[in-house]
Amino acid sequence: MKTHVLNAVDLSRDAIHIYVGMSALLLFVVLVQKGPFLLLSLVPVFAVAVTMEVLDLFDDSRSLGYLRWGASAHDVLNTVLWSTILVFLARFNFVK
Repeated sequence: MKTHVLNAVDLSRDAIHIYVGMSALLLFVVLVQKGPFLLLSLVPVFAVAVTMEVLDLFDDSRSLGYLRWGASAHDVLNTVLWSTILVFLARFNFVK
């Protein structure tokens, strides 16, 4: 499914991970939290990142016969980095 999405949009894999992470954060804040950014806001971001990578690792195991841990770590970092930075900036009043 991820391959179909990558083929449908003109974005790099890294950009898609960043957008997915930011979307998870914003959806949680708008639909659930309805208040300032809290560290709890990062839970869905991490959940989405880990879920995507578990699926990728499963696919790697089936298609390649081995796991690409470095690629998975890179993808998780891309997914959570900017959401985490935004939450910490908001939490410590750097962003209002």
